Amino acid sequence: MSETKQKKKFELPHVYTIAFMLIILFAVLTWVVPSGQFERQTISTAAGERDVAVAGTYAEVPKVDEEGNDLRQGIDAVLMAPTRGIQAAGDVVAFVLLIGGTFAIITKTNAINAGMSRVIRRLKNKDILIIPIVMLLLSIGGTTFGMSEEALPFYAIFMPIMMGLGYDSMTAFMICFMGPQVGYCASTVNPFNVLIAQGIAGIEGNPQLWFRFIQWGIFTVLGIAWVMLYARRVKKAPESSITYQDDLIKRQEFSVNDSDIDVPFTTRQKLALLIFAAGMGLIVWGLVTNGWYMDEISMVFLGIGLLAGIVGGLSEKEMAESFVTGMQDFAYAAVIIGIARGILVVAEGGMIIDTILNSMVNLLAGVPTAVFTSMMYVVQSLLTILIPSSSGLAALTIPVMAPLTELMGVNPEASVTCLTFANQIMNTVSPTAGMTVAGLAVCKISFPQWWKTCWKFVLVLTVLGLVFTAISGMLPV
Repeated sequence: MSETKQKKKFELPHVYTIAFMLIILFAVLTWVVPSGQFERQTISTAAGERDVAVAGTYAEVPKVDEEGNDLRQGIDAVLMAPTRGIQAAGDVVAFVLLIGGTFAIITKTNAINAGMSRVIRRLKNKDILIIPIVMLLLSIGGTTFGMSEEALPFYAIFMPIMMGLGYDSMTAFMICFMGPQVGYCASTVNPFNVLIAQGIAGIEGNPQLWFRFIQWGIFTVLGIAWVMLYARRVKKAPESSITYQDDLIKRQEFSVNDSDIDVPFTTRQKLALLIFAAGMGLIVWGLVTNGWYMDEISMVFLGIGLLAGIVGGLSEKEMAESFVTGMQDFAYAAVIIGIARGILVVAEGGMIIDTILNSMVNLLAGVPTAVFTSMMYVVQSLLTILIPSSSGLAALTIPVMAPLTELMGVNPEASVTCLTFANQIMNTVSPTAGMTVAGLAVCKISFPQWWKTCWKFVLVLTVLGLVFTAISGMLPV
């Protein structure tokens, strides 16, 4: 018998475990950190009225008041925190579940896959044009409805196509991954980072939507240019590809076959896509002109799902079952938002949030906006390794980051912009990011190969993310 002991592989705790551990940590802190609070005032902004803390008004309060009420949180508070958190974040939880159900109906019609397959089939013999057109469509999906898992079917489609055209497997991966990824990084109305973060921060109407469109345009152009330059170089010199030797085997496994992309694109599916596009346009209009919030956005998304399902030819039962399946798929994100809110519930119960904010403000007093937003960016990037989910990270961090930016005299939208860029740019190279791992696995590309290929471009995106976050903080409220 071999006496070699197999070392147990280190694994990060589940995000639910991390959230519950933080609940316990903050409960302990309520016993040792002084309790206190800021005075609040209602201010009018371009996005409506908001309650904000007034800088310089912090004052400590006793742990036990004259009536015997104890601010120190015990075991009962810890065990009730998830329930209370879900209740407190009920609007956001409901929003996520409804969005999940809606997209499941749209996915059931197969309209998105069929539409993309039609584009691919028409461009198949036009070589390099496949890259900008398909990446643009995927980027639109990333910036609007948070396209991520939906891109997985395209990896298998693009592998034989791109290798058959003389490119490598890395090119196929970059098209399918970076297309939605640059859109997700520079989100405009993505409900899973921008809208959720704004909802948690109490920011209505997406006031910097115009700026987010500029960010999306720049990121998309850069992403397409980078992939096209890489693709041209590989086609001219195939041996220069980092996956060249591996692709010799992959070319035998993935043969070019028109049936891979010969998916019918019916009139019903075309109508379903038109409804989706019209609905997204309506959401943008409502955000810009009427300051829509979660209820109105949920209304439009539900309408999109129902109409798309009807014109897509789904039966009542298929629509209902798809809606339930979609909610099941998004229950993970919805529940973590509620559990994470439980951290805030415990901290607020012990009245230590304002104490923490006051300490951070005093520590960062006099720091320029760009320095402050950069520090916030670094924190969010590091936390992303533990919590890859944009909605989960928003639930954990925005309750602290948003008011902190206000107390620092910085536009609170900077906390949202910081979240979108820091989270997704880090997920581009993080081994804990599920979709990154899944995409690389389908294309049979190792992380070292991907890191060596993308690190310079990711560095460029990081610099841009820092710049955009700083500008977001400097814009008037």
